[in-house]
Amino acid sequence: MASRKKESAKDTRKDPIKHGGKDVGKPAGTTVKRNRAATKQLPVERSSPIRAFLRQHRIGEVEAVVADLAGVARGKLVPAEKYVEEEGMRLPESIFLQTVTGEYPEDDSAIDPSEIDILLRADPSTIRVVPWAAEPTAQVIHDCFFSDGRPVPMSPRYVLRRVLDLYAAHGWEPVVAPELEFFLVEPNLDPDYPLKPPVGRSGRPENGRQSYSISAVNEFDPLFDDVYAYCEAQEISIDTLIHEAGAAQMEINLIHGNAMALADQAFLFKRTAREAALRHKMYATFMAKPMAKEPGSAMHIHQSVVDVKTRRNVFSNKDGTPSPLFFSHIAGLQKYLPAAMSLFAPNVNSYRRVTRYNSAPINVQWGYDNRTAGLRVPGSTPENRRVENRLGGADANPYLAIAGSLACGYLGMVDALTPTEPVTGSAYDMPFGLPRTLAEALALLRGCVALNEVIGERFVQAYAAVKESEYDAYLQVISAWEREHLLLNV
Repeated sequence: MASRKKESAKDTRKDPIKHGGKDVGKPAGTTVKRNRAATKQLPVERSSPIRAFLRQHRIGEVEAVVADLAGVARGKLVPAEKYVEEEGMRLPESIFLQTVTGEYPEDDSAIDPSEIDILLRADPSTIRVVPWAAEPTAQVIHDCFFSDGRPVPMSPRYVLRRVLDLYAAHGWEPVVAPELEFFLVEPNLDPDYPLKPPVGRSGRPENGRQSYSISAVNEFDPLFDDVYAYCEAQEISIDTLIHEAGAAQMEINLIHGNAMALADQAFLFKRTAREAALRHKMYATFMAKPMAKEPGSAMHIHQSVVDVKTRRNVFSNKDGTPSPLFFSHIAGLQKYLPAAMSLFAPNVNSYRRVTRYNSAPINVQWGYDNRTAGLRVPGSTPENRRVENRLGGADANPYLAIAGSLACGYLGMVDALTPTEPVTGSAYDMPFGLPRTLAEALALLRGCVALNEVIGERFVQAYAAVKESEYDAYLQVISAWEREHLLLNV
């Protein structure tokens, strides 16, 4: 998969991050010290990569984290000495039934009724410093297991691993590159008050769309200096940064690579962008449609597949032409993406983005270098041939969106499906081919046997229960639109 460099306002960054708990790039007066007792220096064994990391960076605390169904980081903050002494951290299994509002669905049949604990085991490859922490702190992403060693099927990271194992059984390895869009907005303390673009260096907010504008990105140079420094410290590999179509809307592209590693990076980046923005007195939001008159924010996923032994792209024949597996992968996406839609559009707000003529796909048509289609095949060399899945919103859980996209393509490959003819005009002029509401999307997910088998029936049961509960909670809220247009007119 080739590097897809767009025009970027940031090619190099000065003032690289300093480890050891220094506050990088914080404006004066914004440092927040945690009240901690002095921590002992960690006696570690060189044979353990985590122990060695903690010693090398003089870490005092560890954030042991997992991603829940919404992609929220949950876990524990533990003194480093205690962290390495314990075999694994424990959390209640019910964290995977917690809704985005902090509630739990009535249908809790996906978990053990005795509310058992699950064991968190660190993935050593994910240990990173927390560059914005006031004291030397590390973060580690964990996998989740039951006491008998079985993986927890509701864990988003396991869902992705389950799909990757299916590819590996055929000698395939997916390569992905997520692209994440987000808005910078003024701090908003009243949820009934519309969001507004923040003020940049010029002292003025954006009042129009500034696609690909270098000067519009430069308005927030101090913020992005911190973003780049924080990402460098966490080994988050940013390819490019651009200004998107919306007011103060940005996009970062991550350099393509291993699907699990890229999901980890996307998960960490969302937290990183929020933390950096807060230090500059603004918010970074990954809502799919945060402002009514602005475009939505997407998470596009570029994906290809290589042969594990030869490292050749299986989407291309030896003569450079597209392979049967390439077309079958597209066909699988076309057939199963509607049923997987709730993984790409997981919230009620997500479906506000999926509207005709608004820079978001409305169907699963595909085409060569056609941005109106749900599935775009960018121009590339044969070794970098790939498909760009443009359905996902920025609010999607990266693990689940990547797992869902690869699962659909996998089903097409193993069943040798045939796609439709590529679209040469505007796919916006064609009929809707996607669910229009979260309720419709969840019904399709529950009913798709093939997809349930790939991503796990128990996961689907838990995911649907959580999302249906969130949808029911949303229906209890009366919107300003209803009060404005219905109060005295019906």
